[in-house]
Amino acid sequence: MTDKFTTTNAGAPVASDQHSLTIGNDGPTSLTDHYLVEKLAQFNRERVPERVVHAKGGGAYGTFTTTNPEIAKYTRAALFQPGVETEMLARFSTVAGESGSPDTWRDPRGFALKFYTTEGNYDLVGNNTPTFFIKDGIKFPDFIRSQKRLPGSHLRDNDMQWDFWSLQPESAHQVTWLMGERGIPNSWREMNGYGSHTYQWMNAEGERFWVKYHFISQQGVHGMSNEKAAELAGSDADVHIRDLYTHIEDGDFPRWDLKVQIMPYEDAKTYRFNPFDLTKIWPHADYPLVDVGVMELNRNPANYFAEIEQATFAPSNFVPGIGTSPDKMLMARIFSYADAHRYRVGTNHADLPVNQPKNADAHGHSYSKDGAMRYSFSAPETPVYAPNSLGGAHADADRAGETGNWEADGAMVRAAATLHPEDDDFGQAGTLYRDVFTDAQKAAFLETITGHVGAVKSDEIRERAIQYWTHVDADLGASLRANLAPIPA
Repeated sequence: MTDKFTTTNAGAPVASDQHSLTIGNDGPTSLTDHYLVEKLAQFNRERVPERVVHAKGGGAYGTFTTTNPEIAKYTRAALFQPGVETEMLARFSTVAGESGSPDTWRDPRGFALKFYTTEGNYDLVGNNTPTFFIKDGIKFPDFIRSQKRLPGSHLRDNDMQWDFWSLQPESAHQVTWLMGERGIPNSWREMNGYGSHTYQWMNAEGERFWVKYHFISQQGVHGMSNEKAAELAGSDADVHIRDLYTHIEDGDFPRWDLKVQIMPYEDAKTYRFNPFDLTKIWPHADYPLVDVGVMELNRNPANYFAEIEQATFAPSNFVPGIGTSPDKMLMARIFSYADAHRYRVGTNHADLPVNQPKNADAHGHSYSKDGAMRYSFSAPETPVYAPNSLGGAHADADRAGETGNWEADGAMVRAAATLHPEDDDFGQAGTLYRDVFTDAQKAAFLETITGHVGAVKSDEIRERAIQYWTHVDADLGASLRANLAPIPA
């Protein structure tokens, strides 16, 4: 028998793990059994609210190593300097499913990264696709609700999905990705990751560049068939969590090559479409991929709840040399993600070990004070306000650098960007279908959208969905129409 003994949360020895305190053998339980009360009360509170999106996922720790010494010409960020190795955490997830949903539903996959740099934490929160369904954050709550469940029946609904998509033609590019092979990855190891947004890099001389991140899987990119996905949803709903954990446990560490596209700052003003539009990619012929380094995942979390469920990733976590852009979705996420963590995990979520920055300067130098579950604090003589003349920390513009200024003009307006000649919604989706998909992929794609649109029960919404794909590609729309059976009377 072990020599360890059970204690209460306050450290006192416990008399029994098996029996509560009662009056006699079969009498009422006494509220003076404080250990019973503690166990039940703790159990009632041992979950935090699940994420509204990206609820189902898993992750691991690893390292990122910068291998291209030339990349420092574009950014002063500490983690992208030659030969620097940075500890990191990755979390992969589905978007629409709840925490108990199958890993193999057709859905984009979240690709969230936290780099513990020497200048603070840098979070890159993206997906396994380089685009997204919408380009303005004001639409995000509506989009997510359309992908979730009906308020009455609490069932997911193809009519609701296609009603939203067909009324938002900007979604066409991302839905084309979603209905293709990458809509169901074979594993998290076998998918690429993208920052998706356009970000700003600043170098040591103050020069600015626009960048897009591409994490290319060294394991290759492999999709899963609808049939296999449906089978695994019933037989192994956690297949992607299991796959990542098992490969790392066996020493088969997955790796991704980080490459970036770099656009000179001035190019954005006259580029043929809006380079900050999240529904579009930058063609590689215009801005080729540039090598940066290698990400390797090599350590499983010791406790899933503490290190993955409570991990918080926020696009607002920038470091010197990296900043934001005029991307409307990115600007909305800068507020929304950090605010979601304050609600879901707590005001002081950054105090938790998994979220704490590891650079020495970060500890005790913040003017954020108090709040529920405050753990870290400064010495009692440290000033709690700024500015002060008592030796407290002070802001340093030279050390921080700028986090994303750009030139803007005109009055405040609510409008889509119309300054670029090729800002249409269907062009890139059509190019992806016609020029990138193989004949076999086109056939599988048609089968997938036939099944998805075929589940729509409204004649009006189905017709809009057919027109949606006709705008992507006329032959594709005609084939879809021919494939669809009539809606039952």
